[in-house]
Amino acid sequence: MPKVNLHKRDYLNNLGTELDMSEFETKLAPKFDSPAKRVNRSPYLNQRNVDYRWKSLNNPSAQAQLLDPHTEAQMEAYEKNIEFFIGTLKMPIGTAGPLRINGLFAQGDYQVPLATTEAALVASYNRGANLITAAGGTSAMLLNEGVTRTPGFAFKSLVEAGQFVAWLVTQFDYFKQLAESTTSHGKLSDVSVNIEGNHVYLVFEYLTGDASGQNMVTIATNVVFNYILEHTPIEPDYAFLDGNLSGDKKANSQTLRSVRGKKVTAEVTIPAELVEKYLHTTPEKMAQFGQMTTVGGALSGTIGINAHYANALAALYIACGQDAACVAESAIGMTRMEVTAKGELYASVTLPNLMVGTVGGGTGLPSQKACLDLLGLSGSGKSQALAEVAAGLCLAGELSIVGAFCAGHFSRAHHKLAR
Repeated sequence: MPKVNLHKRDYLNNLGTELDMSEFETKLAPKFDSPAKRVNRSPYLNQRNVDYRWKSLNNPSAQAQLLDPHTEAQMEAYEKNIEFFIGTLKMPIGTAGPLRINGLFAQGDYQVPLATTEAALVASYNRGANLITAAGGTSAMLLNEGVTRTPGFAFKSLVEAGQFVAWLVTQFDYFKQLAESTTSHGKLSDVSVNIEGNHVYLVFEYLTGDASGQNMVTIATNVVFNYILEHTPIEPDYAFLDGNLSGDKKANSQTLRSVRGKKVTAEVTIPAELVEKYLHTTPEKMAQFGQMTTVGGALSGTIGINAHYANALAALYIACGQDAACVAESAIGMTRMEVTAKGELYASVTLPNLMVGTVGGGTGLPSQKACLDLLGLSGSGKSQALAEVAAGLCLAGELSIVGAFCAGHFSRAHHKLAR
C-alpha cells in the first residue's frame, strides 16, 4: 500500500533550495564571542546573590512574576533543592475527589491535588474519582518496595568476570554494613549479579523508608563501589557507578514483573447503572475498548498497557514535591477492564514503578508540603499510603478516559474545556 503524506516538510531536502551554502555554513559554525549575559553562579542562596542574578538578567516584568514578595520571604526554604535560585514558578492546582481508597495503608476519602496546565484533566480525574467512590471505593494493595542502583564492571574476558563474581559473593554481608553506614533510613535488601560476556552488572536493591530514595541509594552504593575497586583481586578494565540496568527515569519492561520504587495494584467493580450514570456508556463497550487498545499497544511496541497514567502522575508529582522526571518510569503498568458474570465492570491497574516519598526531596517545600497536608500524607509513615492513592488516582483516570472514548465525548470535552 502506498504511503500518503498529506503535508510533509523535509528540511534536509529543502536545504539546497531555501538556503545558500555560505549562509548555511555561517549559521552552523562555532561562535566564540563572549556570551551576552552571565549570571551569578554562587552556590549560596541569599538576597545579595539573587539580586545580582536579576540585575544580570535585566527583566523586571519576569522578576515581578517569579520573585514575588511571598517567594522572597520564603526563599531560604529552597536552599537544598535548587542551584542559582531566581524565584518560584506558579502553576494552577485543582483537586479531584472525593476518591475513596480502601487500602492496606490508605483508608478514606481523598481530595487529590493536581498541578497541571492541561484543561479537562482535573475534571476527568474528578469524574473517575466520584464514580469509584459511588461504587464503594477502590481496593488498593502495596505489593512490594525497592529502589535500585546498578554498578557495571568490564573485564578482559569471561574468565576474569567469573573470578570477580566468585570473590564478590563472599562480600555481600560486608556490602550491607557499608551501605547502611551511610543512611539511618535505607536498608540494603538484596544484591544480584548479571553477567553479560565480559561485563558484570550488580543490582543493589534498597528499602528507603518514606523517602523516594534515589539520592540515598546512590550515596550508599557509591561507598560499596569504591570498596570493590580498592579490594577486588581481579581489577576491571573500567567500571561505573551505574550501568543503566536500574531503569532510573527511563521506560523499561523489567519491573513489570518486579519492582522499582513501590509496586501497587488497585481494583474496583462497578454496577452497570453507575457506568451509565457517570460515563454514559456500558461495561461491554469499555471492555471492547480495552481489547482493541491492548492489541494497538502491542502493535506500537508500548511497554505495559494503559491509557494515560502519565497525566495523573505528572500532575500529582509536581503538586506533591516528587521527582517529576520519574514519570518516565512510573507511568508504566497494566490496565484491565472486564465484564463480570453479573454484567458489572471490573477494572484494575497495576503500577510497578511508583517513585514516591513523603519525606526528603521536594516534599518539604512550602507549596508541596501544603499539597501533602491536604491529603493528610505529609511526613514519616505516609509514603505507602501515598503510593496507594496514586494507584487509585490512575484507576480513576483510566475509567474516565475510556468512558469518554466509548461515549464519543473525548473530543467534545476537550473542545469545551480547553477552548
